[in-house]
Amino acid sequence: MVQTVCLLSGLLCDDTVWATQAHALRQNNDVRVMHFAGFDSISAMAEHVLANMPARFSLAGHSMGGRVALEVYRQAPERVQKLALLDTGYGPAAEDEAEKRGLLVRKALTDGIDAIAETWACPMIAPCNLADEELLDRILNMVGRMSGEIYARQTKALLTRPDATPVLPGIDCPTLVLCGKQDTWSPPARHEYMAASIPGSILRLVDDCGHMSPMEQPHEVLASLEDWIAMTPHHGDKTNE
Repeated sequence: MVQTVCLLSGLLCDDTVWATQAHALRQNNDVRVMHFAGFDSISAMAEHVLANMPARFSLAGHSMGGRVALEVYRQAPERVQKLALLDTGYGPAAEDEAEKRGLLVRKALTDGIDAIAETWACPMIAPCNLADEELLDRILNMVGRMSGEIYARQTKALLTRPDATPVLPGIDCPTLVLCGKQDTWSPPARHEYMAASIPGSILRLVDDCGHMSPMEQPHEVLASLEDWIAMTPHHGDKTNE
């Protein structure tokens, strides 16, 4: 049976993040990629996903998209067949987070998004991948298609994000938790906690990979998503309603 698979992009990201995975998965699935340029709250992003998906669907989120995926599950768990959380998190904003994020947001609003693109992007990539000029160009070009205003709105969403910690133990669908081993923004320890908190979840840690796992190690991420899609849904649910 064809599954509807929704791929959610993260901060300053668009369909480019999922290019390899979406292309391959579309051979056998109804794949829809979503990003959130016009939104300033995680809850509103989740409501947008639910308004544009069928009654039942599988959901994968990267970075900020993972937080949106958790909020989608919180709002409508009965609609999510399978869940995948990539290089993301679950907790509320830290006390010093607004100050740290605000520095780049103010610069982007004043000088334009290109002024912060490289400063934002390089720490997201594993050191071993920084010499990959083609990878870095794709990321910088993607960020360049955004704006300071988009960055400010999405940053507001992240700073006001709900605490999804209580959601984790209640997740009752096949779940993949994946993280780059060199991800310093959303480190492996965070994903180990998520995997331990979600009953029956599968943890995949990807080597030579930072925060941008779908772009840094696209084929390993694709293989993990293919395994995840092939997992048997709970409660005998085999198809979209």
